[in-house]
Amino acid sequence: MKFRPEVRPFLLASALLGAVVYFLMRTAGQPNGAALSAGLIVAGVLAAYMLFFFRDPEMATPDAPDIVVAAASGKLAKIAEVYEKDYLKTETVRISIFLSLFDVHVNRFPIAGQSTFLGYFPGKRLFTFDEKSSDVNQHNAILVEGEGTRCLIRQIVGPVCRRVVYWPPSDRTVPVKRGERFGMMKFGSRLDMYFPKGDIEMTATIGQQVTAGETVIARLLGRTETL
Repeated sequence: MKFRPEVRPFLLASALLGAVVYFLMRTAGQPNGAALSAGLIVAGVLAAYMLFFFRDPEMATPDAPDIVVAAASGKLAKIAEVYEKDYLKTETVRISIFLSLFDVHVNRFPIAGQSTFLGYFPGKRLFTFDEKSSDVNQHNAILVEGEGTRCLIRQIVGPVCRRVVYWPPSDRTVPVKRGERFGMMKFGSRLDMYFPKGDIEMTATIGQQVTAGETVIARLLGRTETL
């Protein structure tokens, strides 16, 4: 199992918190053994969770040319038809995936193409189940222009999620592969994918648990699968 290197400061913080527990218990007159045990338990539990949260397992991305895979791991909570006014400027299908604190938080490209980082946009921290959070919450915006469609991706910050990151170069357009890692959402959040209406046909359903880079959520219309 791989872990993201971003876990390191959180492991250090876990150790420091364990040390604080130890010193507080000693200051309160607790025996050294009990204080040491409590500090080690706190540090160990937190460190174990951080490693679990920052895990980065390999995914088996399907290779059929006419498919769209999930960009995040979590629950496919909403599918809506909306007008995307900022970048696609057309009627779109918006696919929303909600990530719990127990899901893998590494994001992967849903299609192959040319990826452009559109920027980080400050905003509110509404709960991500709120419909308005798609438009007003802090988020990263990424545009992938592929063969047969375009996809706008938004990594959306909620009340718990403190940061979203995009790993490819952000100062230029870069070629990307379907299923390739592109970023991470730290501590629960929401990811939205927008496709022009008429470009895709959904195969996944609301309520389905999906895996980033692995679960097929839609097929591209107007393309014929070849082996």
